[in-house]
Order: sequence, then structure tokens, then C-alpha cells
Amino acid sequence: MGVHATSPLSPEDPPEIGGFELLARIGQGGMGQVYLGESPGGEQAAVKVIKPSLVDSETRLRFAQEIEVLKTVWGNRVAAFLDADPEAEPPWLATEYVEGADLRKHVDAYGPLPAVLVASLGATLAEALALVHKQGLLHRDLKPANVLLGPNGPKIIDFGLAVFAESGSSLTAPNTVVGTPMCMAPEQANGIKPLTEAVDTYALGAVLLFSVTGRYPYRAANVHALFHMVTDPDTAPDLTGVPTELSPVLASMLAHEAKDRPSLPSVVKSFRAVIEAQGITVAQARRRLTTLTTAQPAPGPRATSPAVPSPSAALAEATTVPAPTPSAVPPPAPAPEDSPGYTPTLKDAPALAAAPADARQGTIFLGGPPLAKAPTPAPASASAARAPRRSVQARRTAQQLREVYAAGAPF
Repeated sequence: MGVHATSPLSPEDPPEIGGFELLARIGQGGMGQVYLGESPGGEQAAVKVIKPSLVDSETRLRFAQEIEVLKTVWGNRVAAFLDADPEAEPPWLATEYVEGADLRKHVDAYGPLPAVLVASLGATLAEALALVHKQGLLHRDLKPANVLLGPNGPKIIDFGLAVFAESGSSLTAPNTVVGTPMCMAPEQANGIKPLTEAVDTYALGAVLLFSVTGRYPYRAANVHALFHMVTDPDTAPDLTGVPTELSPVLASMLAHEAKDRPSLPSVVKSFRAVIEAQGITVAQARRRLTTLTTAQPAPGPRATSPAVPSPSAALAEATTVPAPTPSAVPPPAPAPEDSPGYTPTLKDAPALAAAPADARQGTIFLGGPPLAKAPTPAPASASAARAPRRSVQARRTAQQLREVYAAGAPF
């Protein structure tokens, strides 16, 4: 997230966490706040802090699990782990700061990407996920908001739901599923365990479908109807508008049965063929993708945060819901009162507060580092009282923040 996606610190924000000086707010989720921070040596970081009011033994355990996963996973396309302390008051986690908008905000603001650039994005992310899988991990919650379009190419964030591929352990309650319904594979939506690498292949297909069309495989008015569509083998994903050259690979990635989906190395090979058919190299396509996504201004709140989000936007956030059973699969679009006991837990509280009632049942669930909408900026005097910045880059960031704030201030 670049400087345009940040907002000034409020008087309630701490000046530093774990040795990182806090410069601005990047965004917030249901479980905490994420700040732009700077280390004593001048390294910028995304510092995630759990809300003190929500800290309990289970939250600390889940947060510690996320930290252990981040210590394990590595790769050029993964935002790097820097430091953390799950036992601190409050618990915190610092990861690499990627200056750029996430894929969801970029597509919402500027529209779908050209087919050849989607192929480049697909090849890059498929290769990155294959490396994650080699480390024995599954992401389990890949979605457009978890793909950052940085100046050095796309990077994957938010391994908060990641698990070791062969591990049967889980901090979630029995008979529940965790993830993002809009990008969730049928077997994940059905609560089948253990999950395989094919769940990430499906999610990547959903991400790429969104990047080339601006929508997801299935569209529904509420979580009930959406889960019914995802888990129904007779309801095919909507590939309307997908360019001809991308249709075969996206259709295979979104296959209902996990065994019918291609391996990630073969996905890379397919997208490489699409790129080379256009007379350019994979490296050239990557440069074009990065040039396009970094040349445009980072989307501001007005471009990406409508006053009343659509049900589809609300459903695109991470969710915990009871696993459906064959005898209790709800019909399309039932009213909430028709499904007693069905209590989805949705992560993005600010968006869901304005969403239709059938899309905002339940309480908040811990997600990982990306981040929803930034809160309303505090008065300029609140941030002006902060201590001097430690580096030229920090001062430049602070100045940009002041300019952005001043441009949007009502006085």
C-alpha cells in the first residue's frame, strides 16, 4: 500500500511499537490496526497490532501461529517477515512494506487488466504459490486484496490462515470453514479436510478472473446463496467476458473437482504460452504489468470505498462459517431467518456495517495483514505533534501524507 492509502496517526496511536517508529495508518481490520513503521536503521515496515480489547489466550495463540508460518515461508513474491512479539501488550507483527495498491483496489479504480498482463500476473503468482507449496504450506485465503502491486512486481501477503499442508491441526472450531467465499474452492467451502494444493490453484483462478473481468466466479446476494453455488457441482463458474486465450486455463483452474485442476507449474507454462503468442517475453510482460500498475496514482478512498458496499464487495472479505452438510445445503438466496444457527463471521467490520443485513451476521474473525479501508484522518495538528522523523524517506512520506490530507480536508 502506497502513501495514498495511508492516513495520519491519531492522538490515541502509540509513537512506536517494538522499536518501529510509527509514521501513519495503513488500514485496519476486525482484529487490529496496521501502521506504516520505520526501524531505527530506516527500513519501512507494515506493523500489525492487535486491538488490546480483543487480546485473549486464543487470539495470542492464533497470532503466534501466523507468526510461525511467516517465519517459515519465503520467496521473492512473498512480503517478508521482519519481527514480531505475540506476548507483548499489545501483540504485534512487522512485515515488509510494499508500496503499491492491492489488486482489488486497482481493478475497482481503473478497470480490468489487459489479457497479456493477466497472463503475466498469473505466471508470477502461480510460480510464487508453487514455491510456497514446496515449503509444505497452503495459503488458503488468496484473494485480490492479498496481492500487492508493488514497484518490483506483485507480492502475496496475509498468511494468517495458512497451514502446513500435511497438518491436521487447526485453531478453528470443528465443522467450520475459514477463508473468502468469493475465492473459495468447493472442497474448502464444504469443510473437507485435509485440504490440498488445489485450493490455492482455484483461488488463483478466481483472482485472475477478477483481474480480467472485474468479477468473481459466482455472484450472489448473500453468503447462503453463494455457498450453495460454489458447492453445487452442476453450477459452473461464470467465465463470460474472459478473453479467448485465457479461457481454457482459467476454466481448468476453477474446475469443481480438485483432481481436475492443473498443477501450478503447468499453469505457469500455459500463461507463458499466452504471453509469447503476443510476440513478447515473460520478462517484458512483467515490466509492462509493473509499469502500468505503478504509473497510475494509488486509488484513494473515494475510488474504492463507496458509502454502501454491494453484497459482492462485502462477501469478498474473509469469512468463518459453519461447514454445509449435504442434507442442509440452503436453496439460492434464502432469508437469514430461514437458516437459524448459520452465523457467518465476517472480517471487514467497517464495510459490513453499511452492507445489507444478510451480509453482516456474526462477529469479527482474525485475518492477516492487508487491510481494509483507512479511518477518517485526524486533524493535522494531531500528527504535527509527533517526534522528528528519522530519515529523508520518512520525512518525504510525512510530507506526502500532509499533502494528501490537505487536499481532502473540508476546511
